[in-house]
Amino acid sequence: MEGKKRLPVAPFAAPPEIPAWRRRKFRRSKALRWLGLGCLAFIAYAQWRQLTTIDLPKLLQATPRTDLTAYGLSRKRLSDDLETCKKLSHKPQDPIGDGREKNARYIEGHAPTLIKNASVWVGEPVKGTSPEDARKGKGYEWITADVYLEYGLIKRVESAIAIRAVAKDTIIFEANGRPLTAGIIDMHSHAGVDSLPELWGNEDTNEMSSDITPYVRSIDGIQPGDHQIQVIKSGGVTTSLVLPGSGNNMGGEAYVIKHAVGKEDGRNETSAEDMLADPDRNWRFMKMACGENAKRVYGKVGEHGPVSRLGESWEFRHAFEQAAKLIREQDDWCAKAKHGGVAKFSEYLPQELRWESLGALLRGQVHLNTHCYTIPDLEAFVDHTNEFKFKIRAFHHAHQTFLVPEILKRAYGGDPPASAIFADNMWYKAEAYIGSEFAGKYLYDNNLTTIYVSDNPVLNAQHVLFEAAKGYKYGLPYHAALAAVTTAPAERLGFGNRLGKIKPGFDADVVVWDSDPLSVGAAPVQVWIDGTAQFEEPFVLEKPPPKPIVPDEDLAKIVEEPVEMGNVIFKGITKVLLDEEPRGLAAPDKTYNVVISKGTIACVGACHSELQVAAKAGTPVISLKNGYLTESFTAFGSQLGLNAIDAESSTDNGDNTNVFSRAVDGLALDTKKLRVAHKYGVTKAITAPKFHGGITLHGTGVGFSTGADTSLDQDAVFADDISVHYTLTSSVKHAKDTPSMTSAIGAFRQKLLKAAASLNESSDAPADRYSETYYLHRVLNGSLPLVISVHSADTIASLLKLKSEIEAVTSQKINLAILGGAESYILAKELAAAKVGVVLAPFQSYATEWQERRALSGAPLTNGTAITGLLDAGVTVAIGLEEDWLVRDLGLLAGIAYANGEGRLNEKGALDLVGRNVYKILGTGEKEKKRQDGHFVIFEGSPLGIGGRVKAVGGGGAKGVVQVFEADDA
Repeated sequence: MEGKKRLPVAPFAAPPEIPAWRRRKFRRSKALRWLGLGCLAFIAYAQWRQLTTIDLPKLLQATPRTDLTAYGLSRKRLSDDLETCKKLSHKPQDPIGDGREKNARYIEGHAPTLIKNASVWVGEPVKGTSPEDARKGKGYEWITADVYLEYGLIKRVESAIAIRAVAKDTIIFEANGRPLTAGIIDMHSHAGVDSLPELWGNEDTNEMSSDITPYVRSIDGIQPGDHQIQVIKSGGVTTSLVLPGSGNNMGGEAYVIKHAVGKEDGRNETSAEDMLADPDRNWRFMKMACGENAKRVYGKVGEHGPVSRLGESWEFRHAFEQAAKLIREQDDWCAKAKHGGVAKFSEYLPQELRWESLGALLRGQVHLNTHCYTIPDLEAFVDHTNEFKFKIRAFHHAHQTFLVPEILKRAYGGDPPASAIFADNMWYKAEAYIGSEFAGKYLYDNNLTTIYVSDNPVLNAQHVLFEAAKGYKYGLPYHAALAAVTTAPAERLGFGNRLGKIKPGFDADVVVWDSDPLSVGAAPVQVWIDGTAQFEEPFVLEKPPPKPIVPDEDLAKIVEEPVEMGNVIFKGITKVLLDEEPRGLAAPDKTYNVVISKGTIACVGACHSELQVAAKAGTPVISLKNGYLTESFTAFGSQLGLNAIDAESSTDNGDNTNVFSRAVDGLALDTKKLRVAHKYGVTKAITAPKFHGGITLHGTGVGFSTGADTSLDQDAVFADDISVHYTLTSSVKHAKDTPSMTSAIGAFRQKLLKAAASLNESSDAPADRYSETYYLHRVLNGSLPLVISVHSADTIASLLKLKSEIEAVTSQKINLAILGGAESYILAKELAAAKVGVVLAPFQSYATEWQERRALSGAPLTNGTAITGLLDAGVTVAIGLEEDWLVRDLGLLAGIAYANGEGRLNEKGALDLVGRNVYKILGTGEKEKKRQDGHFVIFEGSPLGIGGRVKAVGGGGAKGVVQVFEADDA
């Protein structure tokens, strides 16, 4: 190379001549070499011949490797495979209850507890009750007893257990006659994997990398620190089945947990493993889902399926076939090993982690729970069970199972699946559009099992017992309704010997209630898990001494549709909760009569003359035992009138994220939602265009009658523009010009200031009387209320400051109202001072989002809820609807406020929460009094109680008829 010296090149020279003697020597050496090569070839041939005649295994046995077989396979691994064969053929049994000395979950050193003077619901009929009588509820009763908890078990259930007869360190708890039941079991929850408040970083419900993921496990995502686990427990729930989600067809393995977490709850560690209800893991659990979710959430046309129910069935069958193939290979291997040993095996036991759990299902080692709503989904999946020979423990959601009991009875194994359902949550998507609040009763009547679940956080599992209570209201027998959250899920989970009953040998998961557990507002006084009290200083509501519900068989008399009557008389009215005073009592039973003529109330009281006229005319007379006459209810904050099926864009008005609009322009009446609302006494609704789902609204609200057929009907619309709505929840960041909360509040300030400036410049109304500016002028001059959807106390504080700023500019008071209000109680005094009313939606917030994280869950966990703090400060409060399905529950929600209000509300005041207070907050209260004529509801029983039933609904009198619900006793 350049820069380096080259080596000198030697001059060319011819090679020297080899002497003759050297040439001769070379020839001799070459001959010797050929001879040597020949010898080597002979030796190689001889060795080859010898090897072909040798028995290789014998040769290896002569010099054995003890860790390998003749075929080079690990003896230890083969031994492990033999043990696996035993596990593969193992048939799990439900773990025993009675006969245990200690609960496997018991923590040494925990003192026993003696619960004195309780009213105990054992959970099964008395001995000697026939199965037929038990099915009817006979033999079930509340008994007065003491309950002794020791070593994590219920040891004794007897009357008057002497203190001297138990351990010296026993903790004594005085129940004072309160109801005691087994801990509530929620058989469908996502607690811990869908932690609250919802954060993207904590969301582990669905593994969406594939449609078929039976190999993932919910336990790997359970966060013991999820505060919702404690909130759920405060509702008496001691056990939950934590399922993967339903975004794909096979979601993965599920786990049954108990709601005792860490040292504060009496445990030695904080871990998902420690929460397992059965540390021995006798049964495994799995979640699958069919229908709308997988094809809508997971499926992507042109990318991956399924995108139809057809494709879903293929995905199921293909996956089952892969698992079945693995089973056949394993069974063949294990059979050969059993008869001939493994020494001559040339391969290990076939195993594939991807299909292991699904294979366990087909072997009968897994309890399967499947999310299925519709008839085709149910039928297809039942076909799968028969084709691949596996059992299913329950269909979840199961909105249409009540329509096809015979399909359920065709499921493989001769044990029809239970239906794990909501009581009345429906309409949120197409497959939830067909359903019935009476489904629980109809299933029970067909000898099928009804279970009520939460799908937490879809519903707050703290109140899953409320679902069972509503099941009772809708006709399910009392004992079956209580079983639907205790013994029925325990049996379906394989814990029927351990959970769900108050009997010796069962786990010491016990709840003492402040009232009958199926009564409205029932809350735990204390909860025990494995014999350890879970609340060190529980908040206990002041309530009258509890009285058990006397099961009302009349609730089972279902009236699906009302009849219309122009004239009718109701007798036996014990309470009149109207502003008008009745005209005397109807002697001698001290009740009132209600005379209805042409769809309106003609008389309330003795009504002698009216009764005489009616008698001559042959007017029908309906006698009640405990009748209530009330004003009708108003739904506020929902999408009633603008939506039929929540998730279907073609049935929905649509989002108004970047546009201000009027609800009256899109009003769509005579929908299933509105017909149901009217049937349950909700005769009026105030609805505004939605911003981006939930309670987020944007535009002007319309007031209308739920019983109208079209908006042109007489009195169909009682207020074209009754309120002006804006949104300042975190959803506001979806708008084009407000990517942040700061920008949203700033933009709203500028909007108001601009409107104020134009209002001050001219007293003339804007040229466009339907423009946003026009409605803001009406807000600023006090003629329309301004309703803001907001939960965060911080944002509410900013709103109160903004209200003061604008009022200083205009010298006019703004009628501001809050819709949502999860954290409003924090500023209760400030809201009262500013005369700002609050419409709570949800009424019982459970911190689903970060902006609601300081929501109060109520006793026994917190001292009160949002409504108690607001009422104490003098804030006008109403109850709104965050979802449309709640129309059936408005009276019951008011009942919770009444039952748990500790005297803050009387019956009339509680009903005003879903009626008069809405109009008071909007500033239209006086006008509304004049509109009440013809809007009324007659109940059998209190509308605030679980046994109250609508008997008649007056929807304004425009049609000249009332809807009457009268059961046919025949």
